[in-house]
Amino acid sequence: MKRVAMALALAGAPLAASAAEGARVEVRGEIIDTWCYYSGVMGGPEAVVGSAHHTCALWCSAGGIPVGLLAEDGTVYMVLKLGGQGTTGNPTQMRLASHEVTADGILYERDGLKYLIVEEVVTDHGITNPNHEDFGPVPGFAIPEPQE
Repeated sequence: MKRVAMALALAGAPLAASAAEGARVEVRGEIIDTWCYYSGVMGGPEAVVGSAHHTCALWCSAGGIPVGLLAEDGTVYMVLKLGGQGTTGNPTQMRLASHEVTADGILYERDGLKYLIVEEVVTDHGITNPNHEDFGPVPGFAIPEPQE
């Protein structure tokens, strides 16, 4: 490995692959807890958004679970930074958990994944998705059907 790096250095090639170019984007969507969204542990995607999932989203973020932004078109962006800070325990992220926001930032794509560095939350639309008053303490669609 050292020989390859030395050969590249001598040949004038960079030692590391250049970082992918990012594209400036503005995305509107909900700040989500990616663990519950992808794992299905708390029910389907409809059960893990909005105020019905707010407390869990806070705990997961504080515990280091990656934060995502679920766009209006269903695309999930992994949020790497929010307002110049990482997302674990970030006070801005904790305040915005489950909120719908319009975010301005830089989009990176690699291996089919979309990563977003949110430079500015342009608008905080608040929590706009259904809550426990709409679903009850546990959404009906999150309860498994009995097996016969």
